[in-house]
Amino acid sequence: MSRRDLLRVGGLSLLGLGLPQLLRGRAEAALTERRKSTFGRAKRCILLFMWGGPAHQDTWDLKPDAPREFRGEFMPINTTVPGLQICEHFPLLAKRAHDLTLVRSMTHDNSDHLTATHYLLTGQPPIRGESIREQWPHIGSVLANLGRGKGALPPFVSMRPKLENDVPRFVEQSQGQFAGWLGPLHDPMTIDADPSKPGYKIGELTLQPELSVSRLELRRELRDQLDRRFESNAATFNSQDLHVRRAYELLTAAAGQRGAFNLDEEPLPIRERYGLNPHGQSVLQARRLVERGVPLVTVFWPNDGIKNVSVYWDTHSRNFTDLKSRLMPVADQAFSALIDDLKSRGLFEDTLVIWTGEFGRTPRVGQRSSDAGAGADGRDHWGGCFTSVLAGGGAKGGFVYGKSDKTAAFPDENPVAPSDLIATAYHLLGIPESQVLPDMNGRPQFVRPGRAITSLLA
Repeated sequence: MSRRDLLRVGGLSLLGLGLPQLLRGRAEAALTERRKSTFGRAKRCILLFMWGGPAHQDTWDLKPDAPREFRGEFMPINTTVPGLQICEHFPLLAKRAHDLTLVRSMTHDNSDHLTATHYLLTGQPPIRGESIREQWPHIGSVLANLGRGKGALPPFVSMRPKLENDVPRFVEQSQGQFAGWLGPLHDPMTIDADPSKPGYKIGELTLQPELSVSRLELRRELRDQLDRRFESNAATFNSQDLHVRRAYELLTAAAGQRGAFNLDEEPLPIRERYGLNPHGQSVLQARRLVERGVPLVTVFWPNDGIKNVSVYWDTHSRNFTDLKSRLMPVADQAFSALIDDLKSRGLFEDTLVIWTGEFGRTPRVGQRSSDAGAGADGRDHWGGCFTSVLAGGGAKGGFVYGKSDKTAAFPDENPVAPSDLIATAYHLLGIPESQVLPDMNGRPQFVRPGRAITSLLA
């Protein structure tokens, strides 16, 4: 403090105000200013969802001083942030740690894949029952409902490529990935095609060879003429008309130029930098979409595992084998490439990237916590503690929030519920706490859960 400040404090003391009150007031004013300056900083969001539950103690939150049955096989490495270490199998991300915010104290009480996703995609607890329309809306659906996005592209896209294997595909059954009670109009455009395959294309956006854009225009004109004859019933078909209009715009845009969905337009070095695999090319596809005005893209990890052994990040067995060979190198390459690519295009500062799974893994190797259990070389489901990561879009870089206990079992400092993480994302995306949207029955609903964590804001 300056001499003038100290003299001022001396004067305030006569009025019953001392140094602690002055400093507290300054801190509160600084927090308020930080909230104001970061509200709406992110114009778009890419959600990298590591379905299956990454082992946090083997990726972002290693415990090298814990007994071997807790710490596992991997070693920590230094990063560009002094004092921050992450796993040796994230070498590219270690060099970009100054761009990352690690939340090491995520926690909730659910260890079921299909329902725990609801927490991390909506910020709300999972619902009972299986009706999609009873679920809370995904962040992307809220943005779609509020009219975010521009042009012919849909406002919300979900990448969940299906691979050519016969292992179970659980992502399709997970809660929270649709518009829920906002209604089907705001569901995501789902892309199941594998973008790493030659000739990758979105089937729904491909005109049949015999149908040109001009013929499509004629069909639209005919339909408009018929609609005018039945204006009295127009209200009945309003919702259908919106779907038809969106489909028409997508078709004509895709026919005129493949644009956002033509990965062949990307230079080969860029494609190789992301990784010529389903996840890497899905992340590249997400970048191309947000660059062209799509507000939110979710990229689900594809099912590239081994039937009855290990699928997705669900490492009940082969935990260390799969992490160091099948999972972490691919995630390390794609996430780091996305950061570099967004920066080179001037998009990093207003693009929020979220890297998370639905939960973590058990503290002890081989520990059983669910019906699936764990093998001697695996970790079971664990919602008690895990790590989520933010980058760009107004999130503070080179920062660790929260702390897990000595075995990474539970938060030791600053526990973070999914509702608060999602509230932070909503804040950065410019959705106020007071935001209300009507459900399909016209009832008003607050859409933003929890409270934004000011410490995570740049």
